[in-house]
Amino acid sequence: MSDNTIALGGGCFWCIDSAFRLVKGVVAVMSGYAAGNTENPSYEDICTGTTNHAEVVKLDYNEDIVSTKELLVLFFSLHDPTTLNRQGADKGTQYRSIILYNDEEQKRIATEMIHQLDASDTWSNPIVTELAKLTRFYPAESYHQDYYRKNPNQGYCQMVVKPKLEKFQSKHIDFITEG
Repeated sequence: MSDNTIALGGGCFWCIDSAFRLVKGVVAVMSGYAAGNTENPSYEDICTGTTNHAEVVKLDYNEDIVSTKELLVLFFSLHDPTTLNRQGADKGTQYRSIILYNDEEQKRIATEMIHQLDASDTWSNPIVTELAKLTRFYPAESYHQDYYRKNPNQGYCQMVVKPKLEKFQSKHIDFITEG
């Protein structure tokens, strides 16, 4: 078994978290904060916009089942990587599109994918996804972990997470775990 770790941010981590919990080969999912300059930030700290941390989801995955490239294809289908510090109504640096790679191979794959997507005209604007080395990751508070499953009737979950998750599941059926 070949395990690896990567952290991805594409807006509110509840959307990214809920989607990647369904992906075959993803063995662990943890919402948290990374790429900022404040040690041990809280959600309240993140919301001030002064920590420079992004809301991210750290994924541990088995590369024998799902490759880094496949994970990034899924990631880019979950958000708009062309909007700087924003996803939908969520605004601020904490909502930026970011890939925090674990090694040079992940960096190479991400860089190539961004170039290919930009060249493909998938989006009408250039991709602004930040690439950085994953150095420090701070787990989010326990109530943020697996938030959608625990709070499916919460307003944001109904209006934003649920439709995004349904679209993700229908578009990527081959990557979704059964059950």
